[in-house]
Amino acid sequence: MAEGGDLPKDDGAAPDDPAARKPHYHGHRDRLRAKFLSAVRADTFDAVADYELLELLLFLAIPQRDVKPLAKDLIARFGTLGKVFSASPDQLMQVKGIKENGVAALKAVQVAAIHLIREDVMGQPVLSSWDRLLDYCHAVMAYRETEQFRILFLDRKNRLIADELQQKGTVDHTPVYPREVVKRALELQASAVILVHNHPSGDPQPSKADIDMTRVIQNAMQPLGLVLHDHVVIGRAGYCSFRADGLL
Repeated sequence: MAEGGDLPKDDGAAPDDPAARKPHYHGHRDRLRAKFLSAVRADTFDAVADYELLELLLFLAIPQRDVKPLAKDLIARFGTLGKVFSASPDQLMQVKGIKENGVAALKAVQVAAIHLIREDVMGQPVLSSWDRLLDYCHAVMAYRETEQFRILFLDRKNRLIADELQQKGTVDHTPVYPREVVKRALELQASAVILVHNHPSGDPQPSKADIDMTRVIQNAMQPLGLVLHDHVVIGRAGYCSFRADGLL
């Protein structure tokens, strides 16, 4: 008999019953997992909310707690599912409850998506896969907090043979060295290049410095028979093509 003469409370489960010790969120996880797999089999991906996708990922990284509130906190903080995946590790770690396991799980999705898009454009003629190429550049660069300058190298048939990060810079400037661009193009036996860089401000309109730098690179390439196809500036909401805007 319990102390004070009270009978022990009967909650319907034996003290040694594993079900009595199972956290409440385990049943939720089972149901969400089944819902997700059903949606995948039926190709109805919209049936699963964005925060539920985050839950599924966080299940694996954080097995010992209810991660539904954490998934909703991430969406609320960053605004969209894409922005959660694009957030830097340091930004993610600022969210209470996110540690290295959670960061690794979220960033793995971003890296996997980039690899999938990259497979679609590597070795393909850029003119027939231009939209996919822009999707790839946007996925890699649009949400960076500092500038990146990438060079896409093309062969004689305008197929993409290499994509390389040449420089990283500050929030508003990336040093670019025309001699290095030309040197690398010759090493790869490329016939043409596309320059790509991002504007962390989100506005893809090129600055005067962008225009001047592009002309310097183009002038360095021309005597060697190398073609500058385009210079694309990536912003969060879109892009600017020097070729399309008459700047090349």
